[in-house]
Amino acid sequence: MDQDPIGHQPEHPPGQSVWPIGFAIGIACILVGLVISWWVVAIGAAITLVFGFLWIMDLSGHPVGGSGAPPAEPAVPGPSGTARHHAAQPTSRSGFLSLATLALGGLIGALVTIPPLFVAMIPPFLKQGKKPVDLGPLDLYPLNEWRIVTFRLVPNEGAVWNRTAYIRYNGPTKSGPSFTIISNRCAHLGCPVQPLGLIQKSQSKEIQSVNLEPVRTTPVIAVSGFSCPCHGGAYDTEGNRTAGPPVRALDRFQYAIVKGRLVLGTMYSVAHVDGTGKDAQIQKHKLFGPGQHVDGWEQIFYPFTPPS
Repeated sequence: MDQDPIGHQPEHPPGQSVWPIGFAIGIACILVGLVISWWVVAIGAAITLVFGFLWIMDLSGHPVGGSGAPPAEPAVPGPSGTARHHAAQPTSRSGFLSLATLALGGLIGALVTIPPLFVAMIPPFLKQGKKPVDLGPLDLYPLNEWRIVTFRLVPNEGAVWNRTAYIRYNGPTKSGPSFTIISNRCAHLGCPVQPLGLIQKSQSKEIQSVNLEPVRTTPVIAVSGFSCPCHGGAYDTEGNRTAGPPVRALDRFQYAIVKGRLVLGTMYSVAHVDGTGKDAQIQKHKLFGPGQHVDGWEQIFYPFTPPS
């Protein structure tokens, strides 16, 4: 390689850095994780922090691991013939300006994007302190009779949160009163399923819950199962799929008895129910969306469930 008369080598441009690529991958992981899993968000945040730090170090003239490192300065002969080395040079003006521009751009980007991102995406993933959903006193639910119950899933949030469940009182057990509470959401595409029985609308009752929200109960006699009017899905009285495209049984609600009143809990998915009434053995799973398998080999296609 040619050298100038005093022994300097020609300057080499810095090598290409891989840190921006890793930084971009971390950001992508965060965005994907907001949809599928908080674990992916955590992994993406770690990748972003590590590669962002390495990128900043690279721009500041202190590369880590030799990425983009400039070649060592050669020895320069001194006046007496002895070799001397140049003193370490501080960060160049262009490097400082690049680092300052990057920092300013990141600050502006954070100020512009974080507030709307928080307002639009974070609240749905946080626990909102929902009040218990009161479904009225136990005497609203006679033994072994079905009731169509319309209630407000989130109290004080308006009719948009109205939901429907099919409830049957199965009688007392050692652990307390037994109820079957089945969601009307079809396990195929989420259409509202209907009870196969005689709906007695003239005997509907409406009460106010302890949260002053309306709860309406309507008797249904001779229930032989449930059906979906959209695509022909059919279920038995325990919610097991008997025909049509649904991939599993109907979802159910947990419940509790508080001061003689039926209180609704969280919803969960069901693979299959063996037995009936208070003797039913329920194969419970965490809540999945319509059309998602919860058991069998098909479940490998649904490894993540969005936060809810």
